[in-house]
Amino acid sequence: MLTLLLGFGAVNTGNNLMYLLVSALLGFMAVSGWLGRNNLARLQLEVQLPEEIYDGVETLVSVRLHNRQRWLPACLLQVNFEGSQAGCSLLARGERVRLSLAVTFRGRGVRQLQAIRVSSTFPINFFVRSLALPVLKEILVFPCPRPVPLPAAVKLGSVQGNLAADKGYEGDLTRIDDYRGGEPLKLIHWKMSARQDQLKVKELSSLAAPPLVIDPLRLSGKNLEERLAGACWLVKTIGRSGRSVGLQLESGRIPPACGRQHQLRLLGALARYGIDTHPA
Repeated sequence: MLTLLLGFGAVNTGNNLMYLLVSALLGFMAVSGWLGRNNLARLQLEVQLPEEIYDGVETLVSVRLHNRQRWLPACLLQVNFEGSQAGCSLLARGERVRLSLAVTFRGRGVRQLQAIRVSSTFPINFFVRSLALPVLKEILVFPCPRPVPLPAAVKLGSVQGNLAADKGYEGDLTRIDDYRGGEPLKLIHWKMSARQDQLKVKELSSLAAPPLVIDPLRLSGKNLEERLAGACWLVKTIGRSGRSVGLQLESGRIPPACGRQHQLRLLGALARYGIDTHPA
């Protein structure tokens, strides 16, 4: 009889222990699930893209993450965007962090960015939870520049004007402006920059050279994409020289001019060529 009681007590103790272990495991999974969901619950994301994005060329994209939690940090974050990844091990409550991703966009033309996925293995590296944060941003991908022979590929335009008043790199000083990141270092006005604690650049007038008009269909290349890539390279090369440049397209002519915004207009027209009906 005593043996039966001892056996029954041992079985009962084993069942209780198993019950406690299962209860503890379920409780731990519930707590870890709550922590994992809360870890991604109040993240805010902002994407900053450069003005010039080229087809098939690696581009540095800046992503800013903001943890809007009032009490808890966000841990073990992984940002995934267009096949590129960047990680942040700890983001304190209310903190912002800037992550850089090397992204390669494929195909020229207009692209719609919908969302960036943020994932985390927090808290026990057993489950991977992810969240798609909306971006809703439109970008324009330019053709990848392809070098072409400059003398044979460019024809003189018929537009005449006082080119000495245009922005260039070799003429007289016309004004001093803020540094935007695309100007040559030789144009930085170091004395003015030191005085105002901000980089300043000198804007020079261009030399009186005749304007140039590029016709992509007349360039060498196996197909349209190669010809557009050659035109893209010419626009950038001629633009850096301070010379007025324009485009002759099937939809019309963009008159020659100088300046950063005009160059972006030309590149945008080449990016949209044959794809949609957006005006240049």
